[in-house]
Amino acid sequence: MMNDRARRMVVALIIIVLIQAACNFPRAETPEPASTLNALYTQAAYTLQAMATQAALTPTASPILASPTALATSTPLPTFTASPFRTNTPVSRCDWAQFVSDVSYPDGSVVGRNQPFTKIWRLKNIGTCTWTTAYALVFVSGDRMGAPLSVPLPSSVPPGQTVDVAVNLVSPELDGQYRGYFKLRNASGVLFGVGNQASGAFWVDVRVVGETFVAYDFVERVCEASWDNGQEVLPCPGSDGDPKGFVYAVDTPLLENGTPAGQRGLFVVPRQVNNGFVRGTYPPIRIRQGDRFQARVHCRYNSIGCNVVFRLDYQVGDGPLRNLGQWNEAYEGKWYTLNIDLSALANKDVRFFLIVHANGSPNNDFALWIGPRIVRMGTPTPAPTPTSSRTPTPTPTFTSTPTITSTPIPSPTPTPTFTPTPSDTPSPTLTPTFTPTPSDTPSPTPTPTFTPTP
Repeated sequence: MMNDRARRMVVALIIIVLIQAACNFPRAETPEPASTLNALYTQAAYTLQAMATQAALTPTASPILASPTALATSTPLPTFTASPFRTNTPVSRCDWAQFVSDVSYPDGSVVGRNQPFTKIWRLKNIGTCTWTTAYALVFVSGDRMGAPLSVPLPSSVPPGQTVDVAVNLVSPELDGQYRGYFKLRNASGVLFGVGNQASGAFWVDVRVVGETFVAYDFVERVCEASWDNGQEVLPCPGSDGDPKGFVYAVDTPLLENGTPAGQRGLFVVPRQVNNGFVRGTYPPIRIRQGDRFQARVHCRYNSIGCNVVFRLDYQVGDGPLRNLGQWNEAYEGKWYTLNIDLSALANKDVRFFLIVHANGSPNNDFALWIGPRIVRMGTPTPAPTPTSSRTPTPTPTFTSTPTITSTPIPSPTPTPTFTPTPSDTPSPTLTPTFTPTPSDTPSPTPTPTFTPTP
């Protein structure tokens, strides 16, 4: 009995034999179909019998599949011819700039506050169009620093040439890092710059630093303020232990950890009632741009149980009372460092209020404002201005007095004005100076006339 595989193999071989026989038959002859088919069937039967015997001896062998080695050796891999890489054609742009160098003020340069300076870039024209004087440098973003709307190019710049482009700037009034971005603009008003797409900006980058000074010291002027506890006005300076609350200046305060503060301070104890407070109302102060309020607030050293609230309020003119901040401070070895920008109040006369509240019941609420002050940028040149404003008025009075005193010198010559009366007791030293006689030789007789009588 033949299995299915054998039958399929027989059919396949018969078809192959028929195809080969058809190819080998002479085209001119017409063979007998019956005899031809019988011969083919007989040949196919012998072949199948031999294959069946071989399959029985080696059942795992597969006559159809080829070994991997045969496949690897008999089927050559296709060969590919490498084609040359495509090269990008150069981009042609009419307006295109390349940054060359910073001629002045390279990135990170330090400038003073409110200081004029000129930034210069060296740029190269790598486009195909000539930059004419109708082209301009323009500010596009960032920190403007007083830059004009546009600066025309100083000369025409053909392709491949460089140009130094300058802009006049003024540094800001506040310390910090500042950067402004610029581009070029063509005659049609189209912006362009640097980079692969000719769209990048170039910039100026500076760091602003400057001197500062104390414009107002709240410790030195402690008694210029009016201090109260919400019920009555308190004396300044106050006295230790006053249950109404008190305040006075201390020269060498200690921080909560026992180290010296290094600055003078205000020692403030609120009214000894639940949620009592002490408030200092200072006279108006003219605030300028960039002014800052600085201080440290904490409890006095070794004030266990201290728990207070510091407040900084302000008032502009007769306007409402407003708060700049408040800080709850307890005795835990730490403190707050305050550095408040007052620029929003610039050019206004501002009255400040320094307040300390007992946070609940008072218990060792010994509070310290360390170094409360207003710090101003620059140097303290405005301080001498009040004295210089007064000097012009005294000068005419002082210059006129010498002329008056010099002219009356000959007038005291009359002798009668200096003749003593019995009630006078003149000093003998005045005699030779103010008693000229007609005879140039002094006479001894005038001596007894100046002797006082009883």
